[in-house]
Amino acid sequence: MLADLDRRVLYAMRTRGHGRVPETIARVLGKIGEHGAIWLALGILFALIDPANRWEWLFAGVLGPVGIVLNFLVKLVVKRPRPQIPGHPPIGGAPSSLSFPSAHATSSFAAATAMTRVDDTAALLFILAFAIAFCRPYLGMHYPSDVIAGAILGTILGLVWPLGLVS
Repeated sequence: MLADLDRRVLYAMRTRGHGRVPETIARVLGKIGEHGAIWLALGILFALIDPANRWEWLFAGVLGPVGIVLNFLVKLVVKRPRPQIPGHPPIGGAPSSLSFPSAHATSSFAAATAMTRVDDTAALLFILAFAIAFCRPYLGMHYPSDVIAGAILGTILGLVWPLGLVS
């Protein structure tokens, strides 16, 4: 029943509300979310702006790329293939054929969670994390459950990740 709901929500996301502008926005979000690079860039930017918390920002930012690596290890265990929707191919490419969990969601929620631990106002970054994660099933790259699992995994990573040098 949940698998059927997952497929139906994916189909709705992949076939409704599409057009040149929303697809372009989703593609851009997908690109900036690749490899966790946006989160590393934000960590470096915030470290420059807030030198008092430099190391915390850098450690939070590096969690974006680290989250991608940790996520891939989970993908290798689960081995869920990416969704296939007849007549509606994915919009975009992916480095692997594995779907569960979404690396974009994992890295985004991990870094946003860690950055919020550095400064409460960074909670606004969850808007970006949600947008990056949402675009994955919209583009047909992931089932919605892949994104939800990635967001949960990322949030946990962001809560346990060290935010500085260990003494």
